[in-house]
Amino acid sequence: MFKRIPGTKDILPDQIDVWQTIEAISREAFSLYNYREIRPPLIEEASLFNRSLGDGAEIVQKQMFLIQSSSDAFALRPEATASIARAYIENSLDKTTGFTKVYYMGPMFRMERPQKGRLRQFHHIGCEAIGSQDPALDVEVIALADKLLKAFAIDGYELKVNSLGCAKDKSALSDMLRAGLGDKLSGLCDDCKGRFERNILRVMDCKNEACRQAVEALSIGNSYLCAECNEHFTRVTAGLDALKIKYERSPSLVRGLDYYTRTVFEAVHKELGPQQNALGAGGRYDNLISQLGGPSAGAIGFAFGMERLLLVRRQETAATRTRLVYLIALGEEAKREGVKLLESLRAGGVSCDTDYENKSLKGALRKANDLGAACVLILGEDELKKETVMLKDMVSGEQKEVERGALAAALQKTLC
Repeated sequence: MFKRIPGTKDILPDQIDVWQTIEAISREAFSLYNYREIRPPLIEEASLFNRSLGDGAEIVQKQMFLIQSSSDAFALRPEATASIARAYIENSLDKTTGFTKVYYMGPMFRMERPQKGRLRQFHHIGCEAIGSQDPALDVEVIALADKLLKAFAIDGYELKVNSLGCAKDKSALSDMLRAGLGDKLSGLCDDCKGRFERNILRVMDCKNEACRQAVEALSIGNSYLCAECNEHFTRVTAGLDALKIKYERSPSLVRGLDYYTRTVFEAVHKELGPQQNALGAGGRYDNLISQLGGPSAGAIGFAFGMERLLLVRRQETAATRTRLVYLIALGEEAKREGVKLLESLRAGGVSCDTDYENKSLKGALRKANDLGAACVLILGEDELKKETVMLKDMVSGEQKEVERGALAAALQKTLC
């Protein structure tokens, strides 16, 4: 018997409603902020991610799914920002659209050890705004992330924000860390010893207590920011304050990908545990578009992990009913007539189904209840003679006989 690959998940029909709810909420919110959907491919040239994420990034070093042919190397996308940047450049959106706001939903792939909230195939909901360096855009994007979390019925999350500054500022921060941690390497965890050489900024957000204390002892704060980047960050935080968005300034917050500059942020939740507690994260990447061969274009975006959202989302306690109408036809003649009745209802926009397992009336009613049907239509010999149908409201339990010609109106009233 075949089994699914570890780190993947079957999203079954009885689980899909909550996924579709999150997706519908997202589409509505993105539309309010004038974002339009984009669907880049799942597979890209591996070099796209090597160049955009950085050769020292853990995603590139350890986690990419690679497909190697005789002359080409491809990768299943580990994240979407690089793909969207490539699409922006390749399709000349800077010339045809100019300032561009897009959102996306879909699977991502990382070869990492499966654990709670971390899968090898996982799903992101995210957005990117390309073509502006205005700090007001940073405020809008963080406000959109906050709005989505509230709309998803998620409580107890925290928003953390920081600024990495420009490329020169990031270089200065790296130099400060190397100078301050050089004689403390023996006290760092094994991962951070490697990060010291490959991607030293990642030492700042290590969850190991000894590493955290070593970084905090340096008291770097935002001292590495140039005047221009400091002003940018001040305007971002002032904008968040004006919108009364709760956040925490977190000098230790960095993102592990090379393309991030200036504003970075993440939403964390304590129920996810101390190690992998991020619901989602994002930030600016003002140099990525030009580094990939495109024009100079400021950009910012974020992504939420769908699986993590579902782990902390407030669950509905009340039983819910769909708008499904379930037909129970008793006898062969009723089944033949039922085929025409179902087609008529569907033509009128009514979602309906019927019993194809030849269950008893009691068994068919149980099936309708399991499906969450709003109402049941019973069509038997008596109803055929009188050209009626028995309509049972599955919420109130009320049952009444309805003339076939008046069924559409009766269903509209019941389904409202």
